[in-house]
Amino acid sequence: MACVYLLKSLVTGKKYTGSTHEDNPEKRVAYHNAGKVKSTKSGRPWELIYSEKFDNYTGARKRELFLKTGKGRGFVKNIWRDVRAVE
Repeated sequence: MACVYLLKSLVTGKKYTGSTHEDNPEKRVAYHNAGKVKSTKSGRPWELIYSEKFDNYTGARKRELFLKTGKGRGFVKNIWRDVRAVE
């Protein structure tokens, strides 16, 4: 199993899209919050706002790359809007 996840920085308000070989995104968030990922170290702490699970890492990685394209950013923007509406 693998997953794609979206994180929100509780300090800067920025978002981060990533993928992992594990099917437990909370474990990966803990890794980000521990400062072990260079690209997210300055935004700690991070909060998980969305995740999708996949049968294999290849599918998760393809989805991550899609979410970083123009159409994918539109999808992420809608999720982001829903998260902000709940707050």
